[in-house]
This record gives sequence, C-alpha cells and structure tokens, in this order.
Amino acid sequence: MSEVIHRRVVRDEDGMRLDRWFRIHFPQVTFAYLNKLARTGQLRVAGKRVKPNARLEEGQEIRVPPLAFEARPADAPTAEAKPLTKDEKKLFQSMILHEDKDIYVLNKPAGLAVQGGTKTHRHIDGLLIGLGAELGERPRLVHRLDRETSGVLVIAKRRAVAASLGKLFATRTVRKIYWAAVKGVPKPPQGKIDVALIKAASPDGDRVRAAEEHEEEAQRAVTHYSVIDKAPPVMAWMSLKPSTGRQHQLRAHMAHIGHPILGDDKFGGDQDLPAAISNRLHLHARRIVFPHPRGGTVDVTAPLPPHMQETWGLFGFDPQRYDEG
Repeated sequence: MSEVIHRRVVRDEDGMRLDRWFRIHFPQVTFAYLNKLARTGQLRVAGKRVKPNARLEEGQEIRVPPLAFEARPADAPTAEAKPLTKDEKKLFQSMILHEDKDIYVLNKPAGLAVQGGTKTHRHIDGLLIGLGAELGERPRLVHRLDRETSGVLVIAKRRAVAASLGKLFATRTVRKIYWAAVKGVPKPPQGKIDVALIKAASPDGDRVRAAEEHEEEAQRAVTHYSVIDKAPPVMAWMSLKPSTGRQHQLRAHMAHIGHPILGDDKFGGDQDLPAAISNRLHLHARRIVFPHPRGGTVDVTAPLPPHMQETWGLFGFDPQRYDEG
C-alpha cells in the first residue's frame, strides 16, 4: 500500500480498540509496526495522534499511512519454526471438531493456553507455528479463550480467511453459547447482565471488575443468562450468551450478580466448594454458530471436559438432554 487512505468507523466498530481494528482490516500490520506508526505520528484518528489502545467512536475517520510491506512477516514460517513433533500432531488432531479448506474448529482442553507468555511453553499459537512450518503459511487464531476455559475455538488456515472471520466476530454476527456451573441459583432464572467492565489493579494484572459510571476506560459488556437445571442451594447449570466479548466477561458478570463460576480463583468461585466438586473452572464454550466465508453456516458443539462431566454426573445433570437450537 503506497498511499494514505482514510476509513470511517462504522456502528459495529464503536468502542473497538484501534489495534483490534487494524487486526481486522490490515492483518499484515504487526503490533510492533503499529506502535511505530503511532509513535512517529503517522497514525491518526479524527485528525489527532493516538495510541494503539485508543477506543474508536462511530463516525471517526482513521488515517492509515502508507504501509511498507504487503505481507505480514509472521505469515511465513521463520527459519526457527519447527514442524510439530509426533506428540504435538496427536494433540492437535485430538482437538479437531470440524475441518474444511478454510478453517479448523477445535475443542480446546481446559488448562491449555491459547497464546504464550511467561512460563507458558505449550499453547495453541505455538502449535499453529509448527503447522505453518509444514503448510507454508501459519494458521491464525480468530478469537481467544482463557487458559482454564475449555471448548470451541476457531482457527483460520490463511490470513485472508482470518481477516474475513475477524470482521464477523467484530460485528457480533457470531453466536456463542457457554455452559457453566455457578454457586447457588440465580434469581430470576433468566436475565440480562448489562454491566460495564474495567481492568482492576491486582497481582496478576489481568483481573476485571464492574466499572463505576465516571470511569472513562470502562467497556460495555452484556451477557444473557438462563438456568438450565439446578441443585439448590449448592449450584446451578447455566447457559451464558455474551453479546460482547470482553476479557473475563462471563466470569466477572456471574460474580457481580453473586453467583461466581465454580472453581474460578479470580472471582471467588474456588472458595468453600464441596469436596466432591473439582476445584477447576467450570466454564465451557459449548457451541459456536457463524456464516462460513464461502457460504453456508458453521455450527459446532464441543463435549464437556472431564472435570465438568464429573460434576454433571454428581448432580444427575444430563448434557445430552439439552441443547439450544
């Protein structure tokens, strides 16, 4: 791209971070490169210099400067990238729920990180780098799940597919259904939680909390919930449908209404559990439904992880008897 271009922020992008907007519209731009553009004043929103974490507003104009390359370096395997080992191939194959020419849909196990970090050596993104060494182009994450959250995770096999799916996820045309076990039984049994969230200072640095009205950095977050079955007063089996995709949204929202997810060590769900219940996070991305880039609909359901199957069995809940159409 050799010319300056200007893009208008549309309604579905209102409130989106600028760096995420770039991941959707210009996936070849690395985060480091975006930082450089911002630092040198080449990147502007509504005529003003901005940082990559700036929040966008509908109608604002984004100035995109000439980009120095057409292909993102990370799309091609580096010399250091090694093909998957036999065990890594087996692990990746065991997670596949759906595969076609463009995408994988995985059933991510609880405890496996999506991306690397300090002391995190095995993660989904690392497996994709290994796949890229074999395939010639690294498959790409389309969205993310917390390390301890299990369930459906969508992977694009090529950058162009990732860009197409990224737009779908940003415009909220993707239907996500999570299953969770929470402390107590919410009343009413169905409802909507519309509570903005904000990052809170904590030793781990990534906890969120309900925001106050005056806090400018707050992000709107909406979750629809429904009690599927219950074992009062101990717990309830919940269906959770997020309308927004904020970090730790479901976990923070359930804690906010006084019913933290069982085993959740960030939001109080790990305290005073009956000995028979596993002290692991009981949150599972059960189902995802979205339009396929080539047409038609992808509709994939993931079976519960072993620790949640044990809890369901303990209370006589049958996951086979309930699924939402």
